[in-house]
Amino acid sequence: MFRRRHPFLFFILALAAIISLSSVISSLISGITDRRETRKEHVGVIEIKGMILDAETILNHLQLFREQKNIKAVVLRIDSPGGAVGPSQEIYAEIKRTTEVKPVIASMGSVAASGGYYVAAAANGIVANPGTITGSIGVIVQLTNFRELFEKIGIRADTIKSGEFKDISSPFRSLEEDEEKLLQQFVDSVHRQFVSDVAAGRNLSLEDVGQIADGMIFTGEYAQNIGLVDRLGNFNDAIEWAGREGGIEGRISTVYPPEERYSLIRKILGMSMKELESMIYRMNAGSIKGGYMYNPMAGESPSR
Repeated sequence: MFRRRHPFLFFILALAAIISLSSVISSLISGITDRRETRKEHVGVIEIKGMILDAETILNHLQLFREQKNIKAVVLRIDSPGGAVGPSQEIYAEIKRTTEVKPVIASMGSVAASGGYYVAAAANGIVANPGTITGSIGVIVQLTNFRELFEKIGIRADTIKSGEFKDISSPFRSLEEDEEKLLQQFVDSVHRQFVSDVAAGRNLSLEDVGQIADGMIFTGEYAQNIGLVDRLGNFNDAIEWAGREGGIEGRISTVYPPEERYSLIRKILGMSMKELESMIYRMNAGSIKGGYMYNPMAGESPSR
C-alpha cells in the first residue's frame, strides 16, 4: 500500500537504505586499513582555498590532526586572497594552539594574501613559490553609494533608527564626516590587530611590520627578503620540511581530513515523513529553473 501511494518516497527510502548499508560495509572493511594506518606516522594536510568567510571546517581539521598521535606535523596548503577578519583570526589562534603540540608549516600556492597571509603567519614556518602573490597586510571597508542613481529614478528611503550610527552603511546617502571618522577608527583598530599578530607570528618588531603593512602585495621571493617567508619552494618541499620537523624518518606520507560523504542521504534520513512529503510535493508541483528548485508559495529567501 505504501509503495503504491508513495512510489517516489519509497524509492528515496530504499535508495537511502542501500547506500547506508553500503556505507556500513565499507566502513567495516576500511576499518582494518585504518587501524593499520594509525600505526604509521604522517604529515596532515589541510587546504585553505578561496575566500576565508567561515572558520568552522578548518578549526575542526586542525583539532583533529592536533589530537591524532600518528600525525607528526601539519601542512597548511593556502591558496586564498583573504577574507573576513573574524574567521581569519579564529584560524590564526587555532594554528597557534596547534604549534604548541606539533610543527605546522604553511605552503603558499598561487596567492596567499591579506587574510591568507594572516593565517600563514601563525605557522612555525612558511614556504612560498618565488612568484606567489602574498602580503597585502591591510584592512579595507567599502560602502556603495547609489544616492544619485536613486534620485534620478525616483527611489527614496525613509529610515527610522535607534541610534545615530545605525544606518552608517546605507546605500541611499553619503557618509557624514563623523561617520567616516568612526569607520576610520574601526579600520585602524583592526589593522593594528593584524600587524600585531603578524609581528608575533613572525618574530618581527611592530615597527618593521608596520613599515610594510600598507596593503602592498609582494612576490614570494621579495617576501622572503623582508622576513615574511622562510623558504622558497613548492608543496613537496613544505611536506618534507614538516615531516622532518615532526621527527619522521624515511619516506613521508600525507593524509587529508576525512571528506563529508553521503550528505544528501544523511539529510534525507534526518527528515520527518512530513518534510519528505513536502519535498516531494515541491519537486512535483514546482518548476526547476536554472538548476534551483522554485516554489511560488515559498517566497524569496534573503541573500548574503
